[in-house]
Amino acid sequence: MEIGVPNESAGGERRVALVPEVVRRLTGRGGHTVVVEPGGGQAALIPDSAFEEAGATVSPDVWEREVVVKVAPPSAEEIGRLRQGGTIIGFLNPLTSPETTRALAQAGVTSFAMEAIPRITRAQPMDALSSQATVAGYRAALIAAQELGRFMPMLTTAAGTVKPAQVLVLGAGVAGLQAIATARRLGAVVTAFDVRAAVREQVESLGAKFLDLGLDTDAETAGGYARQLTEEEQAQQQKALNEALSRFDAVITTAQVPGRPAPRLVTADGVRNMPHGGVIVDLAGETGGNCELSKPGETIVSDGVTIAAPLNLPSSMPEHASQLYARNVMALIELMAGEDGALAPDFEDEVIAGACITRDGQIVHEGARAAAGEPAST
Repeated sequence: MEIGVPNESAGGERRVALVPEVVRRLTGRGGHTVVVEPGGGQAALIPDSAFEEAGATVSPDVWEREVVVKVAPPSAEEIGRLRQGGTIIGFLNPLTSPETTRALAQAGVTSFAMEAIPRITRAQPMDALSSQATVAGYRAALIAAQELGRFMPMLTTAAGTVKPAQVLVLGAGVAGLQAIATARRLGAVVTAFDVRAAVREQVESLGAKFLDLGLDTDAETAGGYARQLTEEEQAQQQKALNEALSRFDAVITTAQVPGRPAPRLVTADGVRNMPHGGVIVDLAGETGGNCELSKPGETIVSDGVTIAAPLNLPSSMPEHASQLYARNVMALIELMAGEDGALAPDFEDEVIAGACITRDGQIVHEGARAAAGEPAST
């Protein structure tokens, strides 16, 4: 198949959908043709020459290729450049960007959303949400260390002993677990909380303590995600958290519910309860924030507490984030290829069917249909 890799046009997006290591495999063993737009990897510190050495062609003629692979969702102008009947793969925000979904359907494009890939065992190599959350969790711990006006580890010096920082991680998904591991490596004493009781063992396996708020609540769905709490459950959780926050120097929040606004975990009262000089790093800024006072994309100070709500953290580490994402994309492409290497997606396959958003001019993903205001398929 012919695969096009365009430049990313979204503001602040530094990742690229394929990297030379993956291009080499696709063009070599896979026998595919890869065309990369000039400068496509520049923001990720990858020169055009590296793509050419890996077997790709560097050319502006990428949009009408059989398959176009991206990171960020395509703009309306970019969708207009895709060929009718073509295929696009990328993060498409199908639950929150119905206008993009409608435009892809109207353009007659078959689209696959990386965030819609089912979280089942055999789809793990394609799980881009997890690979990018790993980057975000790592960076969040570094931001906390940078913004905190004290050491993370315990230090014993001639001037006396400095106690280690107390760090609380809210949400123990992939990003949260990576934040825990990174803060631990930096020497902090780490505690974590999640509404899913089953993750307690994972938290403790990383050397962190699990924060027991005394709530008899387990909010795990069948797919392993956290469900939306009821209003009563949220009130109980916030009250208990507000009291606990007084013990922590830094808080990293990572809780998100797919297709919904981020749950409010830290209220203004909770911020006031934190020690003066404390830090909150809110990874849910793009979906409204876990902290009531967060301002997406900004770092502010309120009641002596620094609150950072960075956006698109994986893009701040474009080299490795691109490398991980490209491997996810490659795994999906290989699944979609027939025995002769041609594009032949099996829509009976639960991974391909689950990731497909539009096909034959229709929105076929149930969640995307609901977000676009269309009735459920029969």
